[in-house]
Amino acid sequence: MSKYDALLIVSFGGPEKREDVIPFLENVLRGRNVPRERMLAVAEHYYHFDGRSPINDQNRSLIEALRCAVKIPIYWGNRNWHPMLADTMRQMQDDGIKHAVAFVTSAFGSYSGAGNISKTLSALTENFAEN
Repeated sequence: MSKYDALLIVSFGGPEKREDVIPFLENVLRGRNVPRERMLAVAEHYYHFDGRSPINDQNRSLIEALRCAVKIPIYWGNRNWHPMLADTMRQMQDDGIKHAVAFVTSAFGSYSGAGNISKTLSALTENFAEN
């Protein structure tokens, strides 16, 4: 028997359509002093692919592959886009999950990729533990 009762896939998140791009980038840049012109320039990279980042589809594929091997529920939450990590953790709490193991997806080790996600996960964990 596993000491964990769920697997949590944690990721950066990404827009899924053109209308998502600006709200997504506003989430990513929240609290940072980035000129709007720079944000709009980054948005153009997403628009080149019709506003769709591949990361959510990659996470869906990962979860589907894991379902065959993992015998505990699998949850997925993103730091910057839907499904949002806080919402996922709230659902886990509602489902009675007490001991989850998290797997953070990141293309490379960086503050934006893994470090910031780790901080967010720690803060959310503390918040849910208090409730």
